[in-house]
Amino acid sequence: MGAAVIAIGQLRRGATGLLVGNIVARVGALVSLALGTLIVARVGGPPAVGLYALLRVVPSLLGVVLSCGLPGAVAYFLAGPARDDRRLPLTLVGMALGGGVAGTLLWIAFAPLLGGFFQGLSLGLTILAGVTVLTQLSVATAKSCSQGSKDMRGANLVILNEEFMFLPAYGLLAAAGERGNAAIVAALLAADLVTSGLAWTRLTRRGLFAGARGLSLPLARRIASYGWRAQLGGVVSLLNLRLDFIVLNLMAGPAVLGIYAIASKFAELLKVPGMALTYVLYPEYARVDVSQAAERARRLIPRAGLAIGAMCVPLLLTAGVVIPGLYGSAFQGAVGPTRIIVVGLSLEGVAGVITGFLYGTGRPGLNSWAMGAGLAATVALDLILIPTLGATGAAVASAVAYLTSTLTLVWFFWTAGHPKSWRPWKAGTLSEADAR
Repeated sequence: MGAAVIAIGQLRRGATGLLVGNIVARVGALVSLALGTLIVARVGGPPAVGLYALLRVVPSLLGVVLSCGLPGAVAYFLAGPARDDRRLPLTLVGMALGGGVAGTLLWIAFAPLLGGFFQGLSLGLTILAGVTVLTQLSVATAKSCSQGSKDMRGANLVILNEEFMFLPAYGLLAAAGERGNAAIVAALLAADLVTSGLAWTRLTRRGLFAGARGLSLPLARRIASYGWRAQLGGVVSLLNLRLDFIVLNLMAGPAVLGIYAIASKFAELLKVPGMALTYVLYPEYARVDVSQAAERARRLIPRAGLAIGAMCVPLLLTAGVVIPGLYGSAFQGAVGPTRIIVVGLSLEGVAGVITGFLYGTGRPGLNSWAMGAGLAATVALDLILIPTLGATGAAVASAVAYLTSTLTLVWFFWTAGHPKSWRPWKAGTLSEADAR
């Protein structure tokens, strides 16, 4: 850990503060989510936990898809070449409203068919849950607007509040006597409304809409083009993270999956600082030209790699004590897979910097290709290793997939990070006239 502190301390003072703040917000959100899951489990049991998990993921995914990956594109346009275009704020809001309303109407139209998927929800509650497509997209867009408009503190508040606000909302409903599925749906909706309201109020006060002009369809098309390329990488990354769960469950059964799930969750603590690096650096790189962004990334890559690589050491050393201590001796078998996955995540600092660079310089599609390389490794090795090695085989597959994605990112960085042969409009994001 000492090496990690030294390496982080070598970052620019401002960037270090932003990075630490984002990590704190993410940890706070994880703690809030864990508490929310625990409370729901105590009140409603496993079915309620399953419903809670689905309603945190499915509406959000639908909103992101129908808005053409808007949340992933917002920061690039607010921080990058289009930041002075006063058509941008209302165009972003219009796309968020359009995608959210379309998703909600689509959800309502298919509500009678969703009963089998969301078991235990009445038709009325299923329809009400559809409103969270709009509210969750509003929260995600506000968060990205804060990220791209130099308000990282505001973005961190949204990261924390979108998980934390569920706790008081659900607690008040439970205290009032409502402890069924209606409380989960209503609390999620209330949490989104409060978080979204606070975020958009802050953005308005900070001048996001000052001098705003009308919506621009050409600008919306460029935002959608960037968003789709970024969204593809997000979907592939999600598959990379969880496809092994499905394959392992089918091939080895739920008991082995349970062992592996604990190993995976423990090791993936290393992803938190890597994601924070990407989140903080993405708008920073978008605000400068490609040559400056590339130079900053080159200087930071070894430092970030050392910092997060050093963080692997305590996880490797404590896994044998912490995992059985928290979950019981039955989970001793998770220790070996945990250590394997930790090794695979040892380059997350490198990946975090390069991903921020690619997003910030208008090339999110390259990140998607890198995630695809990792997914190919996951699929091939899962099918080969899981039948004979079980959870250990899945861990090896994950480790190789993480390293494959990172090494592909490194290759893309060194071959594409040359400003003389690479301009944002060549990525299909801006025309040359717009870039001027």
